[in-house]
Amino acid sequence: MKSHFKLLAQRAAQVLATQEPHVPSPCVSVCLMHPDGGHCEGCLRTLPEIGNWGRMSDEAKRLVWRNIQQRLVSSQG
Repeated sequence: MKSHFKLLAQRAAQVLATQEPHVPSPCVSVCLMHPDGGHCEGCLRTLPEIGNWGRMSDEAKRLVWRNIQQRLVSSQG
């Protein structure tokens, strides 16, 4: 697993373990869209998830974090 994926997995677990307002962005400043997977190589978000992040509710942002967790598991297989 890429080292920033380990950090992303830890951060996802932390974010999803609380119901605190102001859900943080998963951006890790490694911005490169994967041509086949359709997601960012750094944070594993899709372009719509990235583009809509600022307008999303905290609930929607947590859903993105759950999607990231699923993508992390898929990237290991």
